[in-house]
Amino acid sequence: MNVTTLKTKAENQLREQFDDAATTLPGSGWVKTLRANAFAAFAADGLPHRRVEEWKYTDLRERLRDVPAPVAASSKAVTAADLDRALGSLAALDAERIVLVDGVYRADLSKITAETTVIELMSLAAMLAKAPGWLEAKFANDSGVVVALNRAFMTDGVMLKVRKDQAAAKPVLLVHARAGAEASAIAVRNVISVEAGAKLTLIEAHIALDGAATGNLTNAVTDVAIADGASCVHIKSFVDRAGSTHLSTWTTRIGKDASYRGFQLTASPALARNDINITFAGTGGKLDLSGVFLARGSEHIDTTLVVDHAVPECESRELFKGVLDGRAHGVFQGKIIVRPDAQKTDGKQMSQALMLSPDAQFSSKPELEIYADDVVCGHGATCTEIDGDLMFYCRSRGIPPDVARAMLTESFVGEAVDKIEDEAVRAAISTLAIDWLRAG
Repeated sequence: MNVTTLKTKAENQLREQFDDAATTLPGSGWVKTLRANAFAAFAADGLPHRRVEEWKYTDLRERLRDVPAPVAASSKAVTAADLDRALGSLAALDAERIVLVDGVYRADLSKITAETTVIELMSLAAMLAKAPGWLEAKFANDSGVVVALNRAFMTDGVMLKVRKDQAAAKPVLLVHARAGAEASAIAVRNVISVEAGAKLTLIEAHIALDGAATGNLTNAVTDVAIADGASCVHIKSFVDRAGSTHLSTWTTRIGKDASYRGFQLTASPALARNDINITFAGTGGKLDLSGVFLARGSEHIDTTLVVDHAVPECESRELFKGVLDGRAHGVFQGKIIVRPDAQKTDGKQMSQALMLSPDAQFSSKPELEIYADDVVCGHGATCTEIDGDLMFYCRSRGIPPDVARAMLTESFVGEAVDKIEDEAVRAAISTLAIDWLRAG
């Protein structure tokens, strides 16, 4: 007996939107074929649901009831001052700035002072329109339904390269700004290449400008390739206004003796899913990955992480901390895979949640898949309320209850934020997190 799964309203909307947009999306030749194949892969499986193991805590078929139309060309004038207001503490950073507004690269709002011998920057939309053969290889390792949707609908993004043995003197602030007054869906893709011996600090900031609509859907994919001996610091900030859905995918390959330090701050989306996929491609690689997720009300934040130790003698560290209030639901799924030849692997992972309400929920699923015998690996997860003894200590020193609660909460997330080494960047991210905590 054949069983036919009925398409949801959202899945039917996506089909109609792709049919309408297929002729206007950038790209020709193999790009159009790539898009068609990607949507066919999505259509075959549909939106992921709780019977799919990786999505058991975030049923997208249930949660994504309605899909806004793809963003239309925005007529709203956007200024640097508008961006600064929305960026908050990040605006003060001494950084190169690359800006996309409603999914479209804006050269007039971007500012790159680095010499082209150090940094090479291209618009993805422009490259898709040219459809050079070498670009097709950038999509070869794509997997997953959400990434397939991104590939089908991607409008723009940036291709950023730091040349061999060069160091970007300033951090690069990649700003994804929402400006449209009508709710819409965007799909953006960034391709980051740090060549052998090069160094880069990249900060992704997702912001909404004054007057921007709520109820948006963002599907953002960032591919990072770190060549042998290179180093990359990758930080993402997503502090949302109520009602938006944020689907984010990071895919990173770490070369021989290369290092990658990543951090994610996610605060107050209606729904966020952060997929992080890290693969060690050369011996001696090092990974230090951390994050903070903050949710209240009925907000839902899911961080799903896979670290693949495919080669020997690599080190990975992961620390994620969440603060959950109201009826919020935080999810952390972290898997470390150690392949049969990956001897001398050193991998440790921890997720922790602080519950500010008896109605909040934290779902944690740490996993180890170890196929080698000479390894040091461990994982853990904790879930707790604010320590009553610490509260009593603060109260006994004359600190009011609300202030004491705020201090202890800030201290809890501070351990993860402190892993950001750059002092200015750490202070900016810390300010964003503290502002969210105090606003509650």
